[in-house]
Formats: sequence, structure tokens, C-alpha cells
Amino acid sequence: MKPLVVITGASSGFGAEIAKLFAADNYPLLLLGRRQAKLAALSANFENAMIDTVDVTNYHQFETAVRKAESKYGKTDLLVNNAGLMLLGNVQNQDPQEWQTMLNTNVMGVLNGTQIVLNDMRDREHGTILNMSSLAGKKTFVNHAAYVASKFGVHGLSETLREENAPKNVRVMLVAPGAAETELLTHVTSKSALSDYEAWKASMGGLTLDPKHVAATVKFMYDMPQNVNIREVDIAATAQDA
Repeated sequence: MKPLVVITGASSGFGAEIAKLFAADNYPLLLLGRRQAKLAALSANFENAMIDTVDVTNYHQFETAVRKAESKYGKTDLLVNNAGLMLLGNVQNQDPQEWQTMLNTNVMGVLNGTQIVLNDMRDREHGTILNMSSLAGKKTFVNHAAYVASKFGVHGLSETLREENAPKNVRVMLVAPGAAETELLTHVTSKSALSDYEAWKASMGGLTLDPKHVAATVKFMYDMPQNVNIREVDIAATAQDA
């Protein structure tokens, strides 16, 4: 049997598309997310998949789910830290709780997942951690201050981890998508930020990046030999000018 792949934020968007590709290639999967019904529907026809509703900011919950899957499928060989939140707004009036929520999920969630699988990977000198960041992790966007802060954090921690674990043959990779057709915007509470975003999207022809292309990129990166690390891929719709 192929080794275990763990995907957070698997109920929709990038996570769901990544899950479909790895399932089609006969990898056993642990799919984590907040919406049980969506995870169940996604995995209904998968050969070897476990699902769990886990909050990635809860270390104990997260670790328990991973260990349960590992007891069935063996150690995690790929962790895709994909769970993320984008709550747009301006610092002068955005609810500070939204900042905290983003930092907890986008940064602490990644650190939690990484620590849960990292020591086993270092011991085996084999394994891959792939973090889903954003172009907002390397350049700024209006109405995105706290989100940008969280994703610059993901970029920084990913590169630090890569340096630290290179001698142990453990790969740390990063994918930074631009605007994409996912459910990220569904939690935005700022009407002005949302309308600005929709206007920007309209300037790109009304459609942004299809998540299936991001999933194909993730699969390509992972399929490289263990001694090859595609460190970072920035991917966006051609029409995205920012």
C-alpha cells in the first residue's frame, strides 16, 4: 500500500481537489475539515480514506486524528497544511477577533500539523510537508492586512523549516495561489472589502483560478523523488495582474 497522505481543510476548494487526485492514485487518505457532511460526500467513493472533523487550532484533536489514521495506514508521508481563513477588512475598523481567528488557523494550525508529523519524518529521513500559503504571503493587497500578516508568517516558517530539515531529507514545500474559485470569501464580514474584491475579480473577466490546477501542481511537486524539493510555486490566473 502507498503511504498515508493527510490533508487539512479538505471539505472544499484546494483541499477537496487535492484529495480527489491522491485518491485516484490509490493513496490512503486522512481528510480533515470542519464540515462532516462535505467530507463524507467527498470521500464516499474513495478506496482508503478516513475523515474527521477537526479544528486544526486544537493540537490534541488534530494529533488524535492523525495517530488514529497512522495506526491503520502507517506513518504520514505527506501532510498538506491547507486549512485557512481569509477575513478581509481594514485594520482601523476590523474586529480584532477576526485577526486572532486567522492567525490561529493560518499560522498555529500549520505549526500544529507540522509538529505532529515532523519527528517521525526526521527519524525515517523521509516525508513531505506542503504548506498552502498565498500570493498574499509575498506581496501586499489592500483590505488584507491581517491575512497578509498570517500568510507572510506561513512563508517565513516554511522556509525556516525547510532549512532545518534539509539535512534529514525531509521536504518542506510551499504553494502560493492567487485568487481562486474557493469558498474563502464566504466568511468575510466587511461589505466594502467584499465589493472591492468582486470588482477586482470582474477586472479579470469574472473568473479566477480553478482549484484543480493547484491540486495538479501539488501532486506534481510531491511526485518528484524525495531528493528533489520544489520549494515554492506561485500560481495564479494569467489575467491576475496583482
